[in-house]
Amino acid sequence: MSDLASTTVMPPDDDIVDTQAVMKKFDKEADYRDLKGFIGKFVAAICIAFSCFQVYTALFGVFDAMIQRSIHVSFAFALIYLLYPTSKKWSRTRLHPLDACLAVFGGATPLYLTYLWTYTLSQRAGSATPLDIAVGLVGVLLVLEAARRVVGLPIVIVALTFVIYAFLGPWLPGKFAHRGVSVKTLIEHLYFTTEGVFGTPIGVSSTFIFLFILFGSFLEKTGLGQFFIDISNSIAGWASGGPAKVAVIASALEGTVSGSSVGNVVGSGSFTIPMMKKLGYKAEFAAAVEATASTGGQIMPPIMGAAAFLMAEFTSIPYARIALAAVIPAILYFFAVFTQVHFEAKKLGLKGMKRSELPKAKDILLKRGYLIIPLVTIIWLLTEGATPMKAAMWAIIISIGIASLVSIINILRKQKATFTFTDLVQGLITGARGALGVIAACACAGIIIGVITKTGLGLKLGEILVQAAGGKLFLTLVFTMITSLILGMGVPTTANYVITSTIAAPAIIMILNSLAKVGGYDFPPGSEAIILSANMFAFYFGVLADITPPVALAAFAGAAIAKANPMKTGVQATKLGIAAFIIPFIFVYSPEMLLFGVAEHPWLTVWMIISAIVGIVSLASGVEGWLLAKMTWVERVAAVVGGLGLVTPALWDDFAGGALLIIVLIIQIRKKKKLDGKGPLPAAA
Repeated sequence: MSDLASTTVMPPDDDIVDTQAVMKKFDKEADYRDLKGFIGKFVAAICIAFSCFQVYTALFGVFDAMIQRSIHVSFAFALIYLLYPTSKKWSRTRLHPLDACLAVFGGATPLYLTYLWTYTLSQRAGSATPLDIAVGLVGVLLVLEAARRVVGLPIVIVALTFVIYAFLGPWLPGKFAHRGVSVKTLIEHLYFTTEGVFGTPIGVSSTFIFLFILFGSFLEKTGLGQFFIDISNSIAGWASGGPAKVAVIASALEGTVSGSSVGNVVGSGSFTIPMMKKLGYKAEFAAAVEATASTGGQIMPPIMGAAAFLMAEFTSIPYARIALAAVIPAILYFFAVFTQVHFEAKKLGLKGMKRSELPKAKDILLKRGYLIIPLVTIIWLLTEGATPMKAAMWAIIISIGIASLVSIINILRKQKATFTFTDLVQGLITGARGALGVIAACACAGIIIGVITKTGLGLKLGEILVQAAGGKLFLTLVFTMITSLILGMGVPTTANYVITSTIAAPAIIMILNSLAKVGGYDFPPGSEAIILSANMFAFYFGVLADITPPVALAAFAGAAIAKANPMKTGVQATKLGIAAFIIPFIFVYSPEMLLFGVAEHPWLTVWMIISAIVGIVSLASGVEGWLLAKMTWVERVAAVVGGLGLVTPALWDDFAGGALLIIVLIIQIRKKKKLDGKGPLPAAA
């Protein structure tokens, strides 16, 4: 491994930025205390105990739902209040007494449920005592404050808006009106049932999600992230605009493990963005490429930022089916970004890096190919029907086993160990700490779900969106898109899906079911195709909020690394992600893209995929202004219109779009021949 490290291309010294500072600025989860001494060891011990508890329940079986979830939340909230200060101005190296007190309450309040549920609480549902209500009220407030500290204000504001709605029901107009709820009733529903704070999101977090985060932390310790960057360099580093293509490939690979767009931007962007700038890309474009590619990690199976597990629970569709459905849209997304990067490089005359500067794929695979064995194992187990919990657990065991075996071999060869007991302990600590943001977001999202189930708001919002669209599917999708983009601003992936699926997706399901009943849709009412396409649609646009101004956290993080204008970077990232704004419309109109109905219409599915690929090339060339040579504005418009025609599912649109593209291609071939006859193409057009 040491031999290969010398071949890894490093960014120029003058472009190196403090990536930790960037993470802390744009990802609140990264802005935690670095405690030393006894307190630091105490916090580390809680993290280790938390990870061991999750591993124990994965190996020997989970407890009763409320007990499992309350212990899970107890560990998390104690750590959140210990690690994340009340104020930004407070020390990051010392624990404030107020936070110490809140940590005690944060850990003890959920344990109140653990104790009572074992004895009396489950037998007296609906008759909560004054003490229960007091504890529940404190618990809900602690959830909101924990989410504010580790996730951010947006999700807290959304949750508080829903709570206010619950109380104001009798005084609201039209469809928004409801009977209203008392404080006692709402607290009892939110905190003492499995439909609020301790609902499905926390249920999934306390089983599947934590283990996948722990798995990711051990993979990071083994060096998988650098492996992805090196293998991406060997594949595309030499090509036109090499570093930008490396960013796309590396982010796609990292997306199979991590779903944090900001984390991916900072992780791989600290390497790829300086190299893109050195090659000749503008700072805004370099940052936008990394931001757009990293955001795609959230829609990349098998994990999809942990949203795939929540989607399986919410829709009752098997996890493996959801991961399979996400494959083609994810490939098209990354292909679109890759294509635009290629055309931009050609337009600017940018070449790749020298092959002598790049690691060789053969050497990487021979020396570090074992790193992907745990990842391959987890994908294989999931496709074979294993539960996500068991698959993650086995993947963790295999990753630790392989890393330990390699270290033993290195020691026997008198080389440095690559994985030690310290790395094992640090993996447990990092895994627990990395799960805190997800847990806080899931608990806060539980408040939103609790209000929706108590007031019936979900169906009402669906009806309102459908009525506003006049019962038209396209307008309903547009309104849902806007709603999801707004709701997804500044919200992590898991909470993003919970919010968009409960607020925005019902409108699509409602109108698709009504169309199906009258024969206006190819799949029956209530089918998996309708449910999954609606959920995926809302989720996609919630994710795209990370690159869509005005709150484009991934784009802003990339801009900080590139030292670029944040808003211009956001606009450029939106352009690069243009295909992602179109693909969801396609799979709602034609769920064949999600691999539904393939057996009945195999050639239709193949045709749709091919036309979508060609359409993306046409669309990308029009956006970038280059296909084989510089394009006039007329050619660009024709290419964009032709691309849109090709990516839409209608057959006549494909023919019309294809005709436009052929015309543009003929013009471009003639222009290219003319330019070649006069000598080499200009360095910049």
